[in-house]
Amino acid sequence: MSLTDRARPSAPMALPPKIGITAIVPVYNEAETIEEIVRRLERVPVIRQVVVVDDCSCDGTQAIVRRLVDEGRVLASFHERNRGKGAALRSGLPLVQEEYLAIQDADLEYDPRDFLKMVELIERYDAQVIYGSRFLGAGRTGMLWTHYLGNRGLTLLFNLMFQRWITDMETCYKLFRTSLLRRIGIDNDRFDVDPELTAKVVRAGYTIYESPVSYVGRPYLAGKKIKPRDAFTAVETLWRYRRWRPQPVAEHEVASAAR
Repeated sequence: MSLTDRARPSAPMALPPKIGITAIVPVYNEAETIEEIVRRLERVPVIRQVVVVDDCSCDGTQAIVRRLVDEGRVLASFHERNRGKGAALRSGLPLVQEEYLAIQDADLEYDPRDFLKMVELIERYDAQVIYGSRFLGAGRTGMLWTHYLGNRGLTLLFNLMFQRWITDMETCYKLFRTSLLRRIGIDNDRFDVDPELTAKVVRAGYTIYESPVSYVGRPYLAGKKIKPRDAFTAVETLWRYRRWRPQPVAEHEVASAAR
């Protein structure tokens, strides 16, 4: 099997009841979009739980999230200071109840319906890790040219350093078996969590599968938070994890990791 499977769009599958996903939504100052993204997640059959982690928002987001908790629509964790995306994912992980978890930004750049295509790879290959690639297919609009070049360059660097072939390391849409993510852990607090997790996954012996996703980028004035300097941090993170090794696991887990 090739190291990366590029799934092509297909008709929605008849999903077996056993497949369930928890969406972890890190949020910081997204009062205009947080309820809408929760609403969109609720419409996707495989999303069975939504966990929102508020990273010390100061624009009214917290009040909206608390109301969603009171309505029974989400579970939530609240940071007392701004700590970053990686820290938010780490805070949300103990609340995850489903077998799989997905990362969902609180803006509207990604379409949660794409999770339906991603879970097809679970059925087809028993995939443990699936990335939604913005560079497979033609569903990408609004990406700044600097971000395009940065994403492509960082992904190429990862491929060269780790001898793999993926197309979108920095995608938000990362889907993991929950037990896998708990095993490898999350060390970094901010956007360097993306290269960290990607490096750890392949160093632990797992295959990263990819499925095409749509993407509608937004400008900085609309709230985009990742900055050009984060690219330099990503390079340093890849270098730091190039020889990372996971903790030893039981024999039955080793067989699963080889898939």
